[in-house]
Amino acid sequence: MEQNYKKYIRRCIDLALNGKGHTKTNPMVGCVIVHNDQIIGEGFHEAYGGPHAEVNAIHAVQDSSLLKSSTLYVSLEPCAHTGKTPPCSDLIIEMQIPRVVIGSRDPNSLVAGKGIEKLKRANIEVIEGILSDECIAINNRFFTYHSKKRPYVILKWAESADGFLDIERVAETPIGPNWISNPISRMLVHKWRSEENAILVGTNTVKYDNPSLTTRYWPGNSPLRVVLDRKGILSHKLNVFSPNASTIVFSDKIQDKSYNVSYTEIDFDEKPLEQVLRHLWDHEVQSVIVEGGKMLLESFIQRGLWDEARIFRGSKLFRKGLAAPELPNQPFTVYFIANDQLLLFKNS
Repeated sequence: MEQNYKKYIRRCIDLALNGKGHTKTNPMVGCVIVHNDQIIGEGFHEAYGGPHAEVNAIHAVQDSSLLKSSTLYVSLEPCAHTGKTPPCSDLIIEMQIPRVVIGSRDPNSLVAGKGIEKLKRANIEVIEGILSDECIAINNRFFTYHSKKRPYVILKWAESADGFLDIERVAETPIGPNWISNPISRMLVHKWRSEENAILVGTNTVKYDNPSLTTRYWPGNSPLRVVLDRKGILSHKLNVFSPNASTIVFSDKIQDKSYNVSYTEIDFDEKPLEQVLRHLWDHEVQSVIVEGGKMLLESFIQRGLWDEARIFRGSKLFRKGLAAPELPNQPFTVYFIANDQLLLFKNS
């Protein structure tokens, strides 16, 4: 029986991933309804504010009379509160579905076991914890946001084959990026940006690379641009202040807000990264990808404020320049993208 549970929860996970990049602060969730070992309905949470996976799966069942003798499988605990949509647990009870199999509990304090308790009070059999690690993994941003009270942090950089982030810059060095990774890798970065809520850089990255920090090479929304500019020295003519996306600047010098740029004052002498992450958490930013320079990246590493790192290692040799940060652990996966290596790390 447990193997059947795993089979159908695995299908829920596959369905859930169809919502990647579209659910915003909501988790990705998949649901299947099974009658006599046959799937009679399935669905996933397709978009933020839209029907949840359970609702879509129930509505996909052509013969609703079968629901009274079916099992509903769902990757995340059904909600028990009214948000943008009514509680899914109420619909399950209304349709008299006798058994519900759940991958993982919802860490959101608005749910957190309340959906399960509501189902049990209605005499519905509830089985939970099936492939829970896998169900949590697809929503690591959502779980980190609710359990650690901060966004999920991804560090990203590109380094030369001999371990440098950048060439040695002098006064005559032109402003702009010194590309290390190949065009395919750079396109992948834009895909990643479309999947995260925010992107964070420091003053020097904006000053010397003049990045746009948008998703120009990939369809999808550009993330919120987050800039640490302690002294407020960055010109509004720089690309990071373009109207293509919204920008928030953390500084100790507050300037007037423009239509797409806002300022937040923080104390840079008192755990500034924690202040920034707390502000983003307060504003429902669940994930941030850090594409800053050496000092900013090392600050996140030293503070332990990271969950994942993605490092491109190119084929160029710089021989001297700005040394790349070092991580305390080994990569868990290495991919080859043309002449680049992509090294993936987890903060354990």
